[in-house]
Amino acid sequence: MAKERGLISPSDFAQLQKYMEYSTKKVSDVLKLFEDGEMAKYVQGDAIGYEGFQQFLKIYLEVDNVPRHLSLALFQSFKTDHCLNEANVTKDVVCLNDVSCYFSLLEGGRPEDKLEFTFKLYDTDRNGILDSSEVDKIILQMMRVAEYLDWDVSELRPILQEMMKEIDYDGSGSVSQAEWVRAGATTVPLLVLLGLEMTLKDDGQHMWRPKRFPRPVYCNLCESSIGLGKQGLSCNLCKYTVHDQCAMKALPCEVSTYAKSRKDIGVQSHVWVRGGCESGRCDRCQKKIRIYHSLTGLHCVWCHLEIHDDCLQAVGHECDCGLLRDHILPPSSIYPSVLASGPDRKNSKTSQKTMDDLNLSTSEALRIDPVPNTHPLLVFVNPKSGGKQGQRVLWKFQYILNPRQVFNLLKDGPEIGLRLFKDVPDGRILVCGGDGTVGWILETIDKANLPVLPPVAVLPLGTGNDLARCLRWGGGYEGQNLAKILKDLETSKVVHMDRWSVEVITQQTEEKSDPVPFQIINNYFSIGVDASIAHRFHIMREKYPEKFNSRMKNKLWYFEFATSESIFSTCKKLEESLTVEICGKPLDLSNLSLEGIAVLNIPSMHGGSNLWGDTRKPHGDIYGINQALGATAKVITDPDILKTCVPDLSDKRLEVVGLEGAIEMGQIYTKLKNAGRRLAKCSEITFHTTKTLPMQIDGEPWMQTPCTIKITHKNQMPMLMGPPPRSTNFFGFLS
Repeated sequence: MAKERGLISPSDFAQLQKYMEYSTKKVSDVLKLFEDGEMAKYVQGDAIGYEGFQQFLKIYLEVDNVPRHLSLALFQSFKTDHCLNEANVTKDVVCLNDVSCYFSLLEGGRPEDKLEFTFKLYDTDRNGILDSSEVDKIILQMMRVAEYLDWDVSELRPILQEMMKEIDYDGSGSVSQAEWVRAGATTVPLLVLLGLEMTLKDDGQHMWRPKRFPRPVYCNLCESSIGLGKQGLSCNLCKYTVHDQCAMKALPCEVSTYAKSRKDIGVQSHVWVRGGCESGRCDRCQKKIRIYHSLTGLHCVWCHLEIHDDCLQAVGHECDCGLLRDHILPPSSIYPSVLASGPDRKNSKTSQKTMDDLNLSTSEALRIDPVPNTHPLLVFVNPKSGGKQGQRVLWKFQYILNPRQVFNLLKDGPEIGLRLFKDVPDGRILVCGGDGTVGWILETIDKANLPVLPPVAVLPLGTGNDLARCLRWGGGYEGQNLAKILKDLETSKVVHMDRWSVEVITQQTEEKSDPVPFQIINNYFSIGVDASIAHRFHIMREKYPEKFNSRMKNKLWYFEFATSESIFSTCKKLEESLTVEICGKPLDLSNLSLEGIAVLNIPSMHGGSNLWGDTRKPHGDIYGINQALGATAKVITDPDILKTCVPDLSDKRLEVVGLEGAIEMGQIYTKLKNAGRRLAKCSEITFHTTKTLPMQIDGEPWMQTPCTIKITHKNQMPMLMGPPPRSTNFFGFLS
């Protein structure tokens, strides 16, 4: 009879993952030491004893003293006889191959590999199927994991039993490996339920950050003053505030991001935390809250109501999530997918997934049923954008929304958030970052094959932000009230922005070209003078990043490169080294003296420069005729009609502009000149170059050897256009 393999507890597994998160070692590095290195003395055939196992953990986790209870639990979990010879069965050893396989999977194994491994883990008799006793052990482990996640386990066992029956697709009374992997790939988040994906265990943990307080604040634990101008710790999620030395004794965080029982689904209750009443006025009785004298008042972490302690009884139990209810996913709207009824699980849209899409983690473990008539917001934040702005925006959104709606792009990437929201009706996306971050999100949405494309808004961070300017979200966030920005988002309108494919076919030459940064244009493409300046700026910034650490320094460097470009004119007589075709017809450049050509999808470039210029309405009927022609023709080169053409990011056409040199660019940037030279408006464009030229796509420059470049329409993406600016004149005020 085989020895029964022990099971590591969910809490021990979570602790193990924390150690792995901070370790830089790979399993392959450690195995070399055990195969023919200094640790070979611990190997007994294919196995290692407890002392050798401790050395394995010490090296792999880069921890001198792994807690004994953790190392023992892990060691016991690997004890089995299936890979050991008879001489070793009686010894206290584990199979080294099992250990290395397990940690390799946790390191970054494919989900299907993890599913196969867990199947073999529970198939103790190695007969290739899970019988009823083995299924019972799986359910027991799932119950332990659920208890660790604070789920209501009293209602869970019959649900899990029903779910395991559903996995038996052929009704044979047992589960094959193929059925197990198929279930984990489609409808059942097995890795989460078995504790191999522990990202759900976030609730109850404070997210501390150091903070200095410009006004009197009191510690939520000891209730004494933290001190004016002194530093304490404040939780991003609930505003629970403590002295540094009080943090270890703090009560658990009150923010529960999802419902853990069926009875909690659908109705959201207030969640009150003492203190944190920054307005100093009660939302119930409108009287002052004396926040400067002691720890007093209560605030709700979901609707952000602030009230006196004595007013609590007058406030109802149910929470409507306040002024931002249209954007918020309350915990009552998010729940473990295993708590859904059987038919809902069977009909889940995740069953449409293929093995290529397989990555069942938190996004598939949770199900979202939004409050009716709301538009839940998915927020992506690039914390590196705009200096420290990105990190501050991330903290603020984690408080005013459900933290499960807010994703740190540098930590999580966009895929997990998109999978979580894939079936959310009427959802919206807010991207907090620069144009590059927006492009990253749009490209990921392209690849995600979402059933419905959610519209995307932009909170611009840093400099440039041409797309955000065109969508009326401004040139850069400057600390405005985020709640006000979200209210503006409620009145925004959907526009379908064109996106363009770029194909670069390089000619065979000895000279090597730089890699093309993107295959898609969201904003603009250019060849020549402006790309030359941008390329020199880019090279210098990569070489000396410390010289480009402020907006003013960046502008001065840009001015210097533009000045030298105007002197040396490296792209002079551009028309001699390239030809242009628009929709298959040649564009005549023979009578022009150009140093650059820009192809525009949006009317903003280089942080707000409008190279196309404003279109003024001329007198007479010719305007109506030209406007009608401009609205329908795929190719326009007639100068009179071009004068009346207005850029439109939804018309499936591009604007082509000629630039005479760096001086003209500077004049446009400083508003001394209205625009460049309008050359064409078209739906397809091809460039043929005969020498190496500087080029750029959406602000990313490179040097390109002789080539052919084809730009064609790819698709349209729904974007959110901000509300028009409010009038500031006297008559606008009266209206």
